[in-house]
Amino acid sequence: MTGYGIAYMEIEKAKYTVEIKSLNSKFLELNLKLPRTFSDKELFLRNECTRLIERGKVNVTATVEYIDVAERPSRLNTALLQAYYKQLKELAFKFNDTPDNLLQVAVTLPDVITYDEELANDEEWAALSGAFFAAVTKFNQFRADEGGVLKADLAMRSKKLVELLTEVESRETNRIPLIRERISQYLDAAVGRENVDMNRFEQELIFYIDKLDITEEKVRLRSHCNYFLEALEDSNANGKKLGFISQEMGREINTLGSKANDAGIQQTVILMKEELEKIKEQLLNVL
Repeated sequence: MTGYGIAYMEIEKAKYTVEIKSLNSKFLELNLKLPRTFSDKELFLRNECTRLIERGKVNVTATVEYIDVAERPSRLNTALLQAYYKQLKELAFKFNDTPDNLLQVAVTLPDVITYDEELANDEEWAALSGAFFAAVTKFNQFRADEGGVLKADLAMRSKKLVELLTEVESRETNRIPLIRERISQYLDAAVGRENVDMNRFEQELIFYIDKLDITEEKVRLRSHCNYFLEALEDSNANGKKLGFISQEMGREINTLGSKANDAGIQQTVILMKEELEKIKEQLLNVL
């Protein structure tokens, strides 16, 4: 399920930001980016993501922005700065360029200023963890809002399947008599009624019609649809459960279509398959 959440927490010397984004995935694929000063907290945050987010291709990015840059522990490599500055002056002279602001350029070159990556103190960790949990709350609320829309759509399509099943039942009334009449006509045209052993014909006809009976499929499909609606109301994560139910619904619809032997019923079955495919597509977005 897609999701997004961002939160900020500020203390006297720094502002901490945690941003969480996710795309659909059957499992939790977590990409966690932290400032080095919080490297010892990575395992804790990963475990919390597993507990609170559960599934999805998730990117969690935590950043720190120092309000006063001077508050960030740093070190100036004066020897390297002098070497850079000297080389820049020589290049400026070589190319007949005006050596303006060379010191400013030299300061920005690699490794001139390095930052001490000490582990964060309790105050800093409290700020980052506060931003993290606030972002997770917003992230899950985003998911819940999207889930409400998906839930309504899935319930509507499941009820549509039940309506289509009712159409199948209404069409089924004359199905067996028509099949019986059609077979009788074939036999009359092929060998003549006087040459047919009617007792044997009735036995074979009963056996054949029994194989075309769709009562069990109708009962099971209606049961699966009702169970699907019940599972939608479950407050626990149930995307996989709904997926399993939809697979069973698909089996019953396929069997119903193959045994129908009726053009009208098969057209309705096609509509049922269309609705089921839409359900399966939506289930990819459900936890």
